[in-house]
Amino acid sequence: MKRKKIVGLLIAFVAAMAALINGYLLFFRNNSQKEVSTNTSQESSSSSSSTTAASSTRSDSSSSDLKDGTYTGASTSTKWGDVQVQITVKSGKITAIDVLKSPDTENKSIMINEEALPTYKSEALAAQSAEIDQVSGATETYNGFTGSLQSAITQAETGTSTS
Repeated sequence: MKRKKIVGLLIAFVAAMAALINGYLLFFRNNSQKEVSTNTSQESSSSSSSTTAASSTRSDSSSSDLKDGTYTGASTSTKWGDVQVQITVKSGKITAIDVLKSPDTENKSIMINEEALPTYKSEALAAQSAEIDQVSGATETYNGFTGSLQSAITQAETGTSTS
């Protein structure tokens, strides 16, 4: 009887420690990713300042190469369905992103996309690229969105539309 109590307490202790370690890593891992993201954006902003000083012909590395027009990205398959976006470029900048297709066969997919897609759209507009943060729980939508978005951006860089 005493042995069972000791084993039970030992298992409970190990489970509690695992939960604490997981929470610790999750908290600090997210913070360190934010710090890396912040440092990267600070580095890119300082490097773009030096690039601008060295060459005044380029003001923004991602959007200055975009040709005005409407570009439809390739339909990108995900585990839950296809995602396809269309971008509008004016004055060399992405001004609108429309989601043409997203997974909509299951209620869970619809719920996730209703929350994640507006976030992805606003982040992509702010970043003027497909390099955006992922929403937790929306990995497949992220993969499809960024894949189709990058396809549309590549078309805008060359000025050729595949639609």
